[in-house]
Amino acid sequence: MVLKRYGIIPFKHKREIVLLQGRGCAYKQCTFCDYYLDVGEDCDALNQQVLQSVDGRYGVLEVINSGSFNELNLATLKEIRRIVFFHKIHTVIFECHYLYRHHISSLKEFFDGIEVRVKLGLESFDFTLREKILKKGIQEQDPQKIAQFFDEANLLVGVNGQNIRTISKDIKLGLEFFDRLCINIMCDNSKMKANQGIIEEFKITLLPLYWENNRIDILLENTDFGVG
Repeated sequence: MVLKRYGIIPFKHKREIVLLQGRGCAYKQCTFCDYYLDVGEDCDALNQQVLQSVDGRYGVLEVINSGSFNELNLATLKEIRRIVFFHKIHTVIFECHYLYRHHISSLKEFFDGIEVRVKLGLESFDFTLREKILKKGIQEQDPQKIAQFFDEANLLVGVNGQNIRTISKDIKLGLEFFDRLCINIMCDNSKMKANQGIIEEFKITLLPLYWENNRIDILLENTDFGVG
């Protein structure tokens, strides 16, 4: 399958987005995710080609790589930095696993002069769901401490063990402790099947409440940002 790796998000928080390749997620233990399969032998050449599509139209670039920013090669990070300064992009958003939170300060130093925002793959504040079922590897339970290194967070909807109460609580806590949220509806993949019942209940009860919220992106399909 050929992935689309450049997209434009013309709504809410307008930005360009690129799906790059890194060395692959080093964690690989999340029970719901197979994105770490997106690796290749010549990542830097692929990434350079993808980054040529960036034109800086909104001044904001989001970089995702099916893992964490520190799994991108230095050559790719240098190319991102060059593109950002060339197109006068003022804000770059990266993703990061909680295990690498102490690497964020170095990333910000590398992009000195640019606002760097980092998105956490949290999935849920509910400890049992997150760690016993999803195996995220975030042992901290205090929401404020979880959020202290990050600006944004991903939440996941549609897995066994969830209910509308836990999802509603996740969203409220997310809005309290993060600047922005991205709610991802679970899609079937090679590791896990989505719970369609909870997804339909979410669409009926919570989706109408948050669809227009400018601080929340809601991906009904994992390609809704135009990449993947």
